[in-house]
Amino acid sequence: MRAALVSALSRFPRVKGALKRVRDALLSSKSVSSRYVEMRGDDINAESVRLRDAWQSDDLPAKQRELVDRQLADYRSGNTIDVFDVMVEALRELPHGEGAISVLEVGCSSGFYSEVFEIAGLDVDYVGTDYSDAFIALARQKYPALRFDVGDATSLRYENDAFEVVISGCCLLHIPEYEAAVAETARVARRYAVFHRTPVVLDQPNRYFRKLAYGVETVEIHFNEPQFLALLSSHGLELMRTWTLSEDPPGAPVSAVRSYLCRVV
Repeated sequence: MRAALVSALSRFPRVKGALKRVRDALLSSKSVSSRYVEMRGDDINAESVRLRDAWQSDDLPAKQRELVDRQLADYRSGNTIDVFDVMVEALRELPHGEGAISVLEVGCSSGFYSEVFEIAGLDVDYVGTDYSDAFIALARQKYPALRFDVGDATSLRYENDAFEVVISGCCLLHIPEYEAAVAETARVARRYAVFHRTPVVLDQPNRYFRKLAYGVETVEIHFNEPQFLALLSSHGLELMRTWTLSEDPPGAPVSAVRSYLCRVV
């Protein structure tokens, strides 16, 4: 019953978005993201820089992993988890040669997408990198056979074209220098790039918020979608497909949360 409901909601992203807003309002103290305050004018640069390092907090990994472990258990039991399903579908669509497809996840947190891919039966040679020492320590503990590196998305340590696929894993929204992060993703991707779970707005400029993520204050950027897609194109990334994970009415803080699959050209 639960899996059928989740699957049905995934086909109606606007309804799903409305239900999420109601849930977050009722459970704001327990929500992953809560207490949004929009930043304007001179506050944007100063606050964005101040909050940039929030994801290095030692408090975040255990709190996020508690939620992730529940989702992974559901997924392993055959239930639908939309954010997992979209990422798996994106990789399954990609033509590649024999053997495992090499994947780098930027902003990998505790590396749980490596487990998602394993559950889905994908043949993936996975590497993860994250800005947070604490997240990488947890990733190495959870998946000791895999490679995880501490690194900055705006200055990756890898050579050009190092991976067939680079996943920007729901991290751009927390990076004030997101243009540099896009450029680095494009640089190290040999064939494809995925920008996963990206909050976008339509008919308005980028919007910047302070919020609590797992109880830690951080910045969240909601991108003007046409400008964001133009940024991808300027770095030689051609849009192949878009998935809408949730969608709100016009004028809402987030018009949609989307994942974008791009080809390197």
